[in-house]
Amino acid sequence: MAASGQELVVAKDLVKTYVLGDTELHALDGVSLTVNSGEFVAIMGSSGSGKSTLMNVLGCLDRPTSGSYVLDGMEVARLSRGQLAEVRNQTIGFVFQSFNLLSRTSAIENVELPLVYAGVGRRERGERARAALERVGLGDRMDHHPSQLSGGQQQRVAIARSIVNSPKIMFADEPTGNLDTKTSMDVMAVFQDLWRAGLTIIFVTHEPEVARFASRMIMVRDGKIVSDTEQQPLVAKKAA
Repeated sequence: MAASGQELVVAKDLVKTYVLGDTELHALDGVSLTVNSGEFVAIMGSSGSGKSTLMNVLGCLDRPTSGSYVLDGMEVARLSRGQLAEVRNQTIGFVFQSFNLLSRTSAIENVELPLVYAGVGRRERGERARAALERVGLGDRMDHHPSQLSGGQQQRVAIARSIVNSPKIMFADEPTGNLDTKTSMDVMAVFQDLWRAGLTIIFVTHEPEVARFASRMIMVRDGKIVSDTEQQPLVAKKAA
C-alpha cells in the first residue's frame, strides 16, 4: 500500500536536549520528517540513537526543546496539557514493548479503558472493545486475564486497546521486543492488516528483520536521520 493522503506528521528541526550535570546530551539533533496518512514507517536505530526520543515527541509524550511539530494539522507546541491528553486519547494509538496491561482485569476490560477515559457509555464500550479484539483475532479470549494469555496474545490485546478509539495514527515502541521470532511475525501480520485497512503506523525497532515488514524505513543515528527510504514490505504470515 503506497503512501497516499494528507500530511499527518510534519516535524521540522526537532531538537531534544537533556542536561546531565555539566553535560548536554542532544538526543535529537535537528530532525525533520513528514509522514503522510496511510504510511507504514519503521524507525530503526541502535540503543541511544534517539529513536525512542523521536517516538515520544511524535507521540506527544514529550515536548522537543526546539523545532516545530504539526500533527494532523495541529501545532503541538501550542496545545495545553489538557488538549495534549485529548489528542493522545482520540488521535493516537500507542503500543509498547511491555504491553502495559492491567493484570487484574480481563482482556475486554483492558481494551475498554481508553473509552472509559473518553466518557463512552458502558454498552458502546463493550461493543467497540469486542469488535477490536475480534479484529486482532482474540474473539475467544475476551474474558481472559493477562496471566492466562501468551506474550503474543497480550500484545494483541494491547493493539486492540490502541485501535478501540479509531485513531488516525498508531505509534509502537519495540512492539516485538519481548516476543520470539514466530510470535513477532504474528504481531507484524496484525499491524499489516491494520495498515492495509488504512491506519497510519509508525514503529520503533532495533531489529532489521522486523523493519522489513514496513513500507518505509528511517534510520536514526546520534540524534539525526541518516537515511529515509521506501521499500517493498515483506508480507508477514500468521502461524497456521
